[in-house]
Amino acid sequence: MKNTSDRTFTRSLILLCGLLAGGTAVVMIKASDENPFLVSSYRLLGAALLLTPFFLRDLSQTDRGEYGWKQVSWTLLPATALAVHLMTWVFGARMTQTSNAALIANLTPGVMPFFVWIFFRERVTRQEVAGTLLALGGVGWMTSSTLTISKTDFLGDVICFGSMLCYAVYMALGRKNGGRISLWLYMVPLYYIAGLLCLGCGLFTVNPIKEYTLKNALLMLGLAVFPTVMGHTILNYSLKHFRGQVVSVAYLGQFLVGTSLGYLFLGDVPRPSFYVAAVVTVLGILLVLNAGRRHLAQARAPATETVE
Repeated sequence: MKNTSDRTFTRSLILLCGLLAGGTAVVMIKASDENPFLVSSYRLLGAALLLTPFFLRDLSQTDRGEYGWKQVSWTLLPATALAVHLMTWVFGARMTQTSNAALIANLTPGVMPFFVWIFFRERVTRQEVAGTLLALGGVGWMTSSTLTISKTDFLGDVICFGSMLCYAVYMALGRKNGGRISLWLYMVPLYYIAGLLCLGCGLFTVNPIKEYTLKNALLMLGLAVFPTVMGHTILNYSLKHFRGQVVSVAYLGQFLVGTSLGYLFLGDVPRPSFYVAAVVTVLGILLVLNAGRRHLAQARAPATETVE
């Protein structure tokens, strides 16, 4: 029982690290002035290159016939959803405040139950529903103030909302596919496919063969390492060990990291309503996390009694 609790605690810390890494994305995106399609493409392809050694290691340890085009096909739909999410989020994040983009783009808990049920048949508990509604109430408080302040902010919020829907599909499919194959055999092809999709879309608007500024190159490298290699990879790792709603609500906390970094590095001061939204949303996150912990404990109780 103690070993189980230790593993849950360790995985929770890993989830927290992924949350912190993912929250850095909005600041680096807003700091970059590179073409949105190229930003999305290079962060994904860079992440795929960095993780390719892990893919090759797992592939060499896999028996013949256990990994082929069928397994690669499992990544096609989530890769498409991730590519669309990243491309649209770059546009949306640059059109609205950092706090809005970081919060709205990660509002997957509101729609996650529907996608998780469709793809995985996983139902949401009452306490998870209560926590999700509380978190979304904080979001509603924050976004309501932007509708009358700036039309640009509002349009950016709408784009971020559409991006969030794609993100929810990507997460739900990760919950479904994560248990089928190893993390690296799933994530590395996914990053390659999504990166190439972004690059293909970018060819209609920009020539990727050009000179890049050092600033933009470093920012795209940072996007590949922190919110992609660490953020998205840990997200999919966590989906293998936690309920989908728990992970989606926990990742909602990225907006706290994004807003703090936006204030420190970009001077993007959040509106007063944001602080109220932050408190309410964090309370909702804590409620859902507690529900997830109780659900894991109840699920393991019969096995523990049998051993004893």
